[in-house]
Amino acid sequence: METPRPRLDPAVAAVRLAVRSALADALADGLLQHGDAVLVALSGGPDSLALAAAAAFEAPKQGLHAGAVIVDHGIQVGSAAVASRASRQAAELGLAPVLVRRVQVGQEGGPEAAARDARYRALADAATATGSAAILLGHTLDDQAETVLLGLARGSGPDSLSGMASVHRAGGTTYLRPLLAVRRAATRAACVASGLAPWEDPQNDDAAFTRVRVRNRVLPVLERELGPGVADALARTAEQLREDASALDRFAEEQAEDLAEHADAGIALSVSGLAANPAALRQRLVRLAVESEFGIVLSRVQTLEVCRLVTDWSGQGPIHLPGVMVSRRGERLLFASTVDGTAATPEA
Repeated sequence: METPRPRLDPAVAAVRLAVRSALADALADGLLQHGDAVLVALSGGPDSLALAAAAAFEAPKQGLHAGAVIVDHGIQVGSAAVASRASRQAAELGLAPVLVRRVQVGQEGGPEAAARDARYRALADAATATGSAAILLGHTLDDQAETVLLGLARGSGPDSLSGMASVHRAGGTTYLRPLLAVRRAATRAACVASGLAPWEDPQNDDAAFTRVRVRNRVLPVLERELGPGVADALARTAEQLREDASALDRFAEEQAEDLAEHADAGIALSVSGLAANPAALRQRLVRLAVESEFGIVLSRVQTLEVCRLVTDWSGQGPIHLPGVMVSRRGERLLFASTVDGTAATPEA
């Protein structure tokens, strides 16, 4: 009589299924090709460790090679030992290659932003060095909920409230987030079931960080007062807003082909064309023009000020933004670079 196979732990199954689906979707969309390599961004914590174990199991089934990259930020005592331990765990899971990258974290934008910037630079460099087609990130549904709640508290627009995308490209590097529909409790349970001992980052309990306060104080209060399911609801909200934002962005790109024209000093947009669009599209057209032409991302306040040249025109002079000067000349909005501190006078 054949011995029945042991039942797969539900948490392990959930994480594996999420990774399997993400890799299959990336292959179907042409983001990955059979034979490609992917790298798991591994901190050693439960989320990334569960992701690493699932990727080691699922990637070969999809005709892919899975490795890992560990970023040592060097800002905590013993960080080198943590990175070394994570690299050993990755190798034991069968991931190859396994890279450890130590980075220098600056101060610009605060410690969290500086560490994030240094980490993503290291991840992109590792992908280039190994010829990997994508980086897998271990963000979970809980991380998504926290991101949306932080954006809401800061009064951010729909782009921020859309949270993190499951697929994201930046600087030529593709990032996949397979676990955005998986709860943090599931990744912890998957580690336990797999006999993996994750590293517990002490900063995850440091109330000096805003995200930690949201995680440990704000969300539990919301769950207690409003009932269970708040994190799931926030994640669903992010998904819906991302769909809406994607549609509006596509419409803006289509409109831009008709409204934009090159000017001697930069780029110009038709005032009547901008005025004919709803506010959401008009603002996107302005942001798209500035970002595509000058590589500068405007804030909402800056965008609204530019749009006043369309909707509240009373002969006011040019608007000086970081790196860009915007002025109205008849029926055109002219955008000119000021990277050298001055802007050429746009021709009407």
